[in-house]
Amino acid sequence: MEIGSRNQHVKEGSEKCSVPPATQLVDPSPEVDPPTMSKAAPAKKPAAKAPPPACTLDINDPQVQRAAIRIQASYRGHRSRKELREKGPPRVLEPLKDVVLIEGSAAKLTCRISAFPDPFIRWSKDGKELRDGPKYRYVFEDPDVVALVVRDGELADLGQYNINVTNPFGQCSDSARILVEVPAKIQKGPDNTKARKGTTVTLTAEIMGEPAPDVGWTKDGEDIEEDDRVFFEIGSTTTTLTIRRATPEDSGKYEVYVENSLGMDQSFARVDVA
Repeated sequence: MEIGSRNQHVKEGSEKCSVPPATQLVDPSPEVDPPTMSKAAPAKKPAAKAPPPACTLDINDPQVQRAAIRIQASYRGHRSRKELREKGPPRVLEPLKDVVLIEGSAAKLTCRISAFPDPFIRWSKDGKELRDGPKYRYVFEDPDVVALVVRDGELADLGQYNINVTNPFGQCSDSARILVEVPAKIQKGPDNTKARKGTTVTLTAEIMGEPAPDVGWTKDGEDIEEDDRVFFEIGSTTTTLTIRRATPEDSGKYEVYVENSLGMDQSFARVDVA
């Protein structure tokens, strides 16, 4: 009985745990393939950002075109200087030319040279060196142009100017003249004079002008006719009227005048002989 009841118990339990043939156990998690090794995809570079509006250039803009021309000229100048490295001593490519200087204005002497390495420049006038300063200015214009500017033109600036160019390989030089044009003028007129009869009277005036002015003297509005007793002399900066053995008839109003192509001037003096 006991064994039978046990078997019956087991049978009853097996009936309770049996799975119907149509029923299958299903894994609730989906089936996943095992991972495989592969190369990582290259990181994408960020796209280039457009420049802000203020950084864009309009090639049709005249200012942009002028800037491009200056850059190209600078590059050409750099190339030319590099090519000159093998040329040795300085050479004058375009010589100095004579310049006309008007009184009170400025004149510029310009010379084009070839020299590498950079040369030492010295300017001189009539053999005397000119120092860079308020009166004379040394100017260097790229790539190979040098110049001397003479300011506040005056008659004393007339003369021969020389440029000397030196570098470790040698030297060269050139020269030209500055021609000064100054209107004729009387810087100091003759003084009024009182003299005794029979003495010698002289009237002197300081004059200037370039081209050299014509000079004349008059008495009471009439041109003076020179002779051994009354005559005048003309120097580079003065003119003097001489009256020998003066008489009362020599008293009067005397005028000196100067004139050139740029202008004229005059001055008066009174002579009294007693």
